Amino acid sequence: MESVLDHRLPMLDGGHSMAVRLMQHLVVPTFVLDANRRVSIWNKACERLTGIPAEHMVGTRDHWQAFYHHERYCLADVLALDLADRLTDLYSAHAEPGEFGLGLRAENWCTMPRVGERRYLAVDAGPIFDDQGKLIAVVETLRDMTEQKLAELQLKNLATQDGLTGVPNRRTLDEKLQSEWARAQRSATPITFMLADVDYFKRYNDTYGHQQGDECLRAVAGAISTAVYRPADMAARYGGEDFAVIMPSTEQIGGHAVAERICAAVRSLGIPHRASDVTDHVTLSIGVATTVPQPGSAPATLVAAADEALYRAKRTGRNRSCLAAA
Repeated sequence: MESVLDHRLPMLDGGHSMAVRLMQHLVVPTFVLDANRRVSIWNKACERLTGIPAEHMVGTRDHWQAFYHHERYCLADVLALDLADRLTDLYSAHAEPGEFGLGLRAENWCTMPRVGERRYLAVDAGPIFDDQGKLIAVVETLRDMTEQKLAELQLKNLATQDGLTGVPNRRTLDEKLQSEWARAQRSATPITFMLADVDYFKRYNDTYGHQQGDECLRAVAGAISTAVYRPADMAARYGGEDFAVIMPSTEQIGGHAVAERICAAVRSLGIPHRASDVTDHVTLSIGVATTVPQPGSAPATLVAAADEALYRAKRTGRNRSCLAAA
């Protein structure tokens, strides 16, 4: 029995529909758009990947619905419409035209509405021309790279995140500080840096044990991260019971307000600490420093200023934030 697709596929070579039947049973998810960007083939592997049967797709321009919640171009559309300059906007990774012959190659997270889960797909799109060089179809093939991408992200997280608390680690913090310092130098804008220390944490460990101490640090890290919510800002573990916060384009008054919010967030955890000389629950001391980086200066000066302010916070009673001297 012939497939409905046999009658809708343009006879690209003037021959019979054997090519269609072969494509239907390819193990690689594949669909074909005609010159008007209507689906002419939606093979069985594509049905399995997307959860959408061919009869719902063939003859339509609704192929985007298999991959996204909102209408947008797929790679085959980009090739058919000669919109290679849109690749960067549409795909997180892609090969520029010319790197992959006449076709295009890209990768992206897709929402996959019918399947109900996000998948990372590697996509190839290739053109088919007639004898006069006129585009008559575009073939798009798909590879599900989700498992590999998740493994890659996990490895990346291991390299950039602190293993105990899950916040960025010291190396990531240092890289962020260097890049934001350079940006602030170019734009002559302020940058704020904070150093925070859990008050009497050694006593906490001695009293409650190291396992409970680890739980305390995880909770404190979570409270700090919640209180630092601008996308450009970063809260990280500096080492031991110390944490740091970088806030680009932030004046001293704004940094101080965030430091006070962090202190309040940690106090609100209500973690018991009977060995503290400050109060009966866990608290933080924070030093805040702000500067507009000058040409030739280094971020170490900002860190040193925050460290000095931190020790002033400790000397004046802890459970508070102090500003670095102007």
